Amino acid sequence: MEQQTMTATMVPGNAHTDIPGNPSTAKSSNVKLNDRSNGRPLGLMTEEDWDFWITNGYIVIKDAVPKDQVKKLADFLWEFEEKDPNNPETWYAPPRAEMKMKELTNTGMVEVYNHQYLWDNRQFPKVHQAFTDIWGTEKLWVTIDRANLNLPLRPGFDYKGFIHWDYDPETKPQNVQGVLALADQDDENMGGFQCIPELFRTYDTWKLTQPEDRNHFQPDTTGFDLVKVKMNAGDLLIFNSSQPHGIRANRSQDKVRLAQYISMMPAQEDDEALRQWRINSWREREAPTGYAFPGDPRNWEKTKYETAQLSELGRKLLGLDKW
Repeated sequence: MEQQTMTATMVPGNAHTDIPGNPSTAKSSNVKLNDRSNGRPLGLMTEEDWDFWITNGYIVIKDAVPKDQVKKLADFLWEFEEKDPNNPETWYAPPRAEMKMKELTNTGMVEVYNHQYLWDNRQFPKVHQAFTDIWGTEKLWVTIDRANLNLPLRPGFDYKGFIHWDYDPETKPQNVQGVLALADQDDENMGGFQCIPELFRTYDTWKLTQPEDRNHFQPDTTGFDLVKVKMNAGDLLIFNSSQPHGIRANRSQDKVRLAQYISMMPAQEDDEALRQWRINSWREREAPTGYAFPGDPRNWEKTKYETAQLSELGRKLLGLDKW
């Protein structure tokens, strides 16, 4: 039975069986990231935002989603994880499924993908507008991705804030990734996103100093300063997939980092198999599978929740309607 479920949820041509990265869209787009050469004006980002994005490989879009909307998802994540936000005694249950990507163990990945509250944030117009600026086209698909509930470290519950790439930067991936803050994370001790813009900028010269057998997904970060990006509930962080990044360890006493992973890339409407997989994932609440995606053995999405209602924009972002 388990094998049948695995087969049913496998993304066609899944390129993420042995590497990280979300398999609900392609590894890399055949459309290049926006370089402004098409003359299209920015719709949401300012010129100052754009310069920061190009220089640093990431940008924070403030108040991308209303705070009351992200709070609904934050409250739901506690319920889904069967944990009481006011009782730390309930926080440290053993993981339900083994993570193949061991570095993600205890980092708080929440195996929920198609709940209504996730889709409400994905299809919020300002989120789409931000990714439209990044790509230079509004014809986008959104990733079907999960959330994160990152707990404070405790004895026996440890992880290192490792830096990695989800895509080999040597391949010059045309891709971006995104994180929506579901709670304030302006205390750098409580975990959250970290990255190395200097390595993003100097990768081509840095790699010449590295051994030939280096790990193409985890760089030696010796000598680099990590930037700890502070965010507030409702802020959307978008980063270039060539940006080395990671989740930093939560060293606070009792603060929990909550986030939803949201990204978009140009719609692949000619890939009918992938389009149908995406539609089925939404309709049947089927989770992606992959190297970094263990799934929820309780199968709660399928048994406890209804198919999410999509807006006109949401239907296009899924692939249900063509652009």
